[in-house]
Amino acid sequence: MGFIKDFFKRETVLCCSGILAIISMFFVIPDKHYIEYIDLKVLALLFCLMGVVAGIKKAGFFERVSVELISKAEDIKHISIILVMLCFFSSMFITNDVSLITFVPLSIAVLGEKYKDKIIFVIVMQTIAANLGSMVTPVGNPQNLYLYSYYGVGTGEFFSIVIPISVLSFILILITMLFMKGEKIEHKDTKKNDIDKNRVAVFTVFFVICLFTVFNLIDYRIMFFIVLFGFIVYDRKIIKEIDFSLLLTFVFFFIFVGNMGRIEIIKNSVNAVINGREMISAVVLSQFISNVPTALMLSGFTSDYVALLQGTNIGGLGTLVASLASLISFKIYSQCDGSDKGLYMKKFTLYNIVFLIVIIVFTYIFL
Repeated sequence: MGFIKDFFKRETVLCCSGILAIISMFFVIPDKHYIEYIDLKVLALLFCLMGVVAGIKKAGFFERVSVELISKAEDIKHISIILVMLCFFSSMFITNDVSLITFVPLSIAVLGEKYKDKIIFVIVMQTIAANLGSMVTPVGNPQNLYLYSYYGVGTGEFFSIVIPISVLSFILILITMLFMKGEKIEHKDTKKNDIDKNRVAVFTVFFVICLFTVFNLIDYRIMFFIVLFGFIVYDRKIIKEIDFSLLLTFVFFFIFVGNMGRIEIIKNSVNAVINGREMISAVVLSQFISNVPTALMLSGFTSDYVALLQGTNIGGLGTLVASLASLISFKIYSQCDGSDKGLYMKKFTLYNIVFLIVIIVFTYIFL
């Protein structure tokens, strides 16, 4: 029983999605249409992209770049801006969660005991930056990849939807960071790790192949075979780095949403509630179940992908569970010596709500 409780606590979203999928099977008996629920392209892309990013990270590329940038900064303000902007821009390509896993520990190491009063602010801003920066590309986060594929959104149209919000986000983050005091900082003698250039080159090729599939230039089955074969030949341990619980969560939600869409009374009820309110519905629902499940659930009941893209990306702000990536940075911070979880939650909630309100108002007025 203890194992079950621990597993549920560790994989809450996976367990809840599985329970919902099983319950829905009692209303829609499994049949040949179930296979139509599963978006194999999205699953294949997620599998390959997670492996590719893990491979590049293992090469020490991100750590070396960040250390080089930080070594050139003169004060705490500039270092903090670099740490936050690393999350904003890197999340566009390596996803928001990987960005935080990579750079939040670096922030704690760089700021250390001497500047621990600044750590909470910097980590909160890194979290906001990663969640907002990841909206810029189809591969920046799982909900973008899913919605981009599910609705067959054109590349140009996708960028026209997200760029205005991302530009505003960048400006808001930068302005907020500029209010920090420019206190001089003593640089530690940080050992610069070696980069495995061969590994970076190999996994960059795999990443390009994945991008070709995202933009429909290569069939996803060909991509999957090439990249998986590459993992097995070059470094099969990379496969262990892939988040299979996320993949299984997608499968469960595919089943649940597919079944709900076949129950006429539920489909009509949900349509009536969210019709014309897709954006704000996505924001609100994300606060309770996070933005990835929200994208999966609401996509089965509306054709307004513009509002869903906006709502699920903006909806990553707000509560700690609005984006599962936010839980990552909180967990890393909470494991630090002398961490103040209560103060972290206060600052996290304050900054997230302010950013959320400003961006929602901007979206309603100008987009």
